[in-house]
Amino acid sequence: MYYPEPIAKLIDAFTHLPGVGPKTAGRLAFHVLRMQEDDVIDFAKALVNVKRNLHYCSICGNITDADPCQICQDKTRDASIICVVQEPKDLVAMERTREFNGYYHVLHGAISPIEGIGPEEIKLKELLNRLSDERVQELILATNPNIEGEATAMYISRLVKPFNLRVTRIAHGLPVGGDLEYADEVTLSKALEGRREL
Repeated sequence: MYYPEPIAKLIDAFTHLPGVGPKTAGRLAFHVLRMQEDDVIDFAKALVNVKRNLHYCSICGNITDADPCQICQDKTRDASIICVVQEPKDLVAMERTREFNGYYHVLHGAISPIEGIGPEEIKLKELLNRLSDERVQELILATNPNIEGEATAMYISRLVKPFNLRVTRIAHGLPVGGDLEYADEVTLSKALEGRREL
C-alpha cells in the first residue's frame, strides 16, 4: 500500500523466491528499478528462457535444453555405474569434482513423511527401469547426509536388493580444512565410521 502498484507487484514476486523475505525483496525490486532498461530486459528474457527452454532429461532427470542431456549422450562414460542424487544442483556439484565418470539419476527430492513426500513422489520408478540394463553393476547413493537423505538411501538400498548390484554410499565426515573442535557429534561419528587405512 506504500508503493506504486508496479513496484509492489515486483516486491511480491521476489518474496515467492526461497529465502527472500519482504526486506530483501524490497532491496531487489529497487535494484531492478535502478538498472539500465536493457539489463532489465535481458534479465526478464533469461527468466522466460529458463521456463520455456529447459526440461528434464527423459533418462536421468537432469535439467537440460536437449533430450537426452549431454551427460546421457556421452558414450565415453562408464555405463556400469549410476550415481543417485537428490537434485540437479547435486549432480553439478559431483561433476565439478571431475572424479566421477559414470551416469547419474536425479530423484527430484527425498523421502520425507513429515512433508508428505513418499517414495511415489520421487523418481524411483524411473531408477528401477534403468537398473534393468545389465551393464549397471554399481549404484552410488549420494543423497544428502540428513535424516531425509539417509532414509532415502536406506529405502533405495533395500528396494534394489533383487537387482544384485553393488550398492555404495558416499562417505560423510569432516570437511577439508575444518577443525575437530567445531564439528558436531554426528559429523565426528560419521567421520570415524568412514575412516580408511593410509
